Amino acid sequence: MVKESYSNLDENQLVRAAIDGDKNAFSQIVDRYQNMVARTVKGMLGDSVFSEDIGQEVFIKLYYSLSEFRGEAKLSTYIQKIAVNLTLNEIKRRKRFFSMFSQKGNAEMYEFEVADQDHENRSDAKELVNKALAKLEPKFRIILTMRMLQGYSTKETAEILDLPLGTVLSRLSRAQEQLRDILNKLS
Repeated sequence: MVKESYSNLDENQLVRAAIDGDKNAFSQIVDRYQNMVARTVKGMLGDSVFSEDIGQEVFIKLYYSLSEFRGEAKLSTYIQKIAVNLTLNEIKRRKRFFSMFSQKGNAEMYEFEVADQDHENRSDAKELVNKALAKLEPKFRIILTMRMLQGYSTKETAEILDLPLGTVLSRLSRAQEQLRDILNKLS
C-alpha cells in the first residue's frame, strides 16, 4: 500500500495493519498522534531532552502493546494513557533522584525543573506559566495540561486518567486556584 493511501484509513484499520506487521501503518499512527503526545509530555515536563525521550518511549511502548488495544476507546485515548503514565513515572523518578541529593526535598527539585525550562526564545508570559505549572503537584498539573492545554473534556480527561468525574472536577478547581496563587506570587 502506498504511504499516502494510509491517510485515508481509520484508526481501527491502521491498528489492524500495524498489528499484522505493516510498518507504514504504524508510521501513520505516529504521524497522526505525535503532536498530541508532545503537547502532553511537554506540558508536564517542560521543553527538555526528557520530554523528547518520553515522547519516543510512548510510541515504543505503543508498538509493543498495540495487540492489547481492544478498540473500546479511541486510539488517541489509549496513546494518551501511555503518555500520561510514562510522564508521571518520570516525575516520580526525578523526585526520588533529587530528594537523594537535597536536604530541601521537593522545593529544590522544582527550582531545578523550572531552571531547565528557561529558553531565550520564549515569551515572558509562557515562561511564567511554565514556572507556575512546574510548581504544581503532578496530580494537578496533569489535569490542567489535559483540560486547558490539550482541550480534552472533563469526561475524556477522567477516562484517560481512569479517575471519577468528580475527582477531575475538584482537582481542576484546586489546580486553577493554586495556579492563580502561584502566578500572583511570580508576577
